[in-house]
Amino acid sequence: MNSLQIVFGKKILFFSLFVLSTSLAFAQNKNRIEIGTIDSISSKILNENRKIWIHLPKSARNTGLAKQKYPVVYLLDAEGHFSSVVGIIEEMSEVNGNTNCPEMIIVGITNTNRNRDLTPTHSEVDPPFVPQSLSDQSGGGEKFVEFLQKELIPYIDGKYPTAPFKTLIGHSFGGLTALNILANHTDLFHSYIAIDPSLWWDRQKFLADTKKKLANKNLSKVSLFMAAANTMDEGMNIEKVRKDTTLLTKHIRSILDFNDFLENNKKSNLNYEYQYYSDDNHGSVPLIAIYDGLRFLFKFNQLKLSITEQFNFNKAVFTKIEKHFQNVSKHLGYTVNVPENTVNAYGYQSLGKKDMELAGYLFRLNVTNYPQSPNVYDSLGDFYEANGDKKNAIVSYEKALLLDKNFSEAKEKLGKLK
Repeated sequence: MNSLQIVFGKKILFFSLFVLSTSLAFAQNKNRIEIGTIDSISSKILNENRKIWIHLPKSARNTGLAKQKYPVVYLLDAEGHFSSVVGIIEEMSEVNGNTNCPEMIIVGITNTNRNRDLTPTHSEVDPPFVPQSLSDQSGGGEKFVEFLQKELIPYIDGKYPTAPFKTLIGHSFGGLTALNILANHTDLFHSYIAIDPSLWWDRQKFLADTKKKLANKNLSKVSLFMAAANTMDEGMNIEKVRKDTTLLTKHIRSILDFNDFLENNKKSNLNYEYQYYSDDNHGSVPLIAIYDGLRFLFKFNQLKLSITEQFNFNKAVFTKIEKHFQNVSKHLGYTVNVPENTVNAYGYQSLGKKDMELAGYLFRLNVTNYPQSPNVYDSLGDFYEANGDKKNAIVSYEKALLLDKNFSEAKEKLGKLK
């Protein structure tokens, strides 16, 4: 048999060669596909209103599931990267059962004055990189960090279901900003992705100062993925460019310099990975770098079950799953229970195999971990009904309806039992 179809009530679970849970990645609203909402915050620090783009995981939008909390990704230059980052993270965390990264809230920060906010220091005119107009606007980076720390992050934590773990993603000047925060406000984020960062900034003074600041800093609780694009002319390569002194190679030479420093400074204990993309330029590199960066930062999150373990699920396999999420909890710094959907799926698989002991354990575990979810009581009711325990089935369905009076499936099942 190529696939096992378990049907119970209106809940259908398919197990084929791989456990698939494919779905449209973006929220559907009638005739529109939506990937997020626009929020805004009035900043006293920046003296302006700032628009932010918010994407919530699908499970956070499902009113039938428990109210969970999620790590947060703060994304600079949201205008250019928001849609792709949403797609990458949903694909890596939700589609086809992937666990390459956790489900996460994405906060896209749009620009009002990019040259001001994403340059950490003021730079004098430095042709051809810093014309007069850029020089005049530059140096507002520290005030922008203050906005993040004192206004934006508290606002997001107060309004959305956030967990403590935070990641910052930045490209070009955004990458420069990420490295400035890493060096000078290290604990503001737990992990950083700096993509082709503009480390040439301010005649490389920022680069020199940053290396000094990081030389003796303990970075054991921080992770960094840094990416470099191929910004060299044809005929040039990494070996040649290191010896070059022309202005037009300063960008990649600065990145190579900083990478050399980080790789040689082992005493910092920084969890660090660097990748050079020879086939990508400065504009094309963010997509692949963000994917690789997230894979690196959250490699601890991937749940690896063999095909045999998926098909022959038993208590030993679930014990392995529980240990995995205990390890995830250690990395993220807070307790992460086995997701409600995962427990539910294996609960129904066990129910279909008539392993009532394991099915009961799993459905009751979900009630313990997610007591505010109507879905877990509905599923527990299904378990009791399958066991002929009409009394407890009714109690469970009533609890599901108490939490969600519009839960039509529970209402229908309850009507048949009474």
